[in-house]
Amino acid sequence: MKRVQILPSISIPHFIGSWEIEPLSICDDIIHNFETINKSKQLPGIAGSGKNLNVKDSRDLTIAPRDFALAGNEIFTNYLQCLTSCYQDYACQWPFLKETIPSIDVGKFNIQRYEAGQHFNKIHTERGFQSMEREFVFMTYLNDVEDGGSTYFCHYDIQIQPKKGLTIIWPAMWTHAHKGNTVKSGKKYILTGWMDLC
Repeated sequence: MKRVQILPSISIPHFIGSWEIEPLSICDDIIHNFETINKSKQLPGIAGSGKNLNVKDSRDLTIAPRDFALAGNEIFTNYLQCLTSCYQDYACQWPFLKETIPSIDVGKFNIQRYEAGQHFNKIHTERGFQSMEREFVFMTYLNDVEDGGSTYFCHYDIQIQPKKGLTIIWPAMWTHAHKGNTVKSGKKYILTGWMDLC
């Protein structure tokens, strides 16, 4: 057997879409919700393999659609409107999606806080045998992080530094394996979840 390379006729895209949501005050309101309104619901972060601080070290809060009606959670309806606009623009960039995936569903999602020394330091993918319905991943950085805390996509050698309001969407498959690098100073807040096939 001999490996043969197929050369592209155009530059290869990475399929990671990015936007800055507005107003940025949405990010502040979500952090406030995490730290005050829903503080008692925070749990240690877990990865697909369970709780392992060598893999993922964070504080997480899971929000389900049924939670939107609870007092203080109105901000999540506003956030999902922004996220929907991002996905609609993503689909415009890749018209094939409009034909093959006419609608998606956002279920529960997580707000996560990483403090200095914390991370999700294992290369992983968002789709597995337990989560085959996941088509896309979304993440919004809720604050600026100056030192560390970047998201690293290993197959593309792309590092994305957290910037308040920056929202990214990418395919959930193995092609977009990634990790969250260690926060070296300050805190990192993100809101992240999945877009599932309906």
